[in-house]
Amino acid sequence: QVQLVESGGGSVQPGDSLRLSCAASGRSIRRYSMAWFRQAPGKEREFVAGIPYSGVGMTYADSVKGRFTISGDNAQNTVYLQMNSLKPEDTAVYYCHVNYRTMDYWGQGTQVTVSS
Repeated sequence: QVQLVESGGGSVQPGDSLRLSCAASGRSIRRYSMAWFRQAPGKEREFVAGIPYSGVGMTYADSVKGRFTISGDNAQNTVYLQMNSLKPEDTAVYYCHVNYRTMDYWGQGTQVTVSS
């Protein structure tokens, strides 16, 4: 059993940066695949960024490629999402997701609002 808690969201202006954190507890997620998803009001949840269990070969949605970076800190048992050059269309609730074999775990989300 893994519990995930996201933090670091907030209200920022276009062009600003935010760093989201996803703190895991219960078990080490060192060998888990990790990902961030987001969901805007009235829209379906979409994939943002992911890293496989091997730790090699991060993937990103085309809309965030070059601006966002996903990473993990084994010592802190935490997944991060560095978001730069934020745009209004990045506004959404961001969710942390980890997977191990057939087990999937989700956080409760953190709000990111980008507006001028």
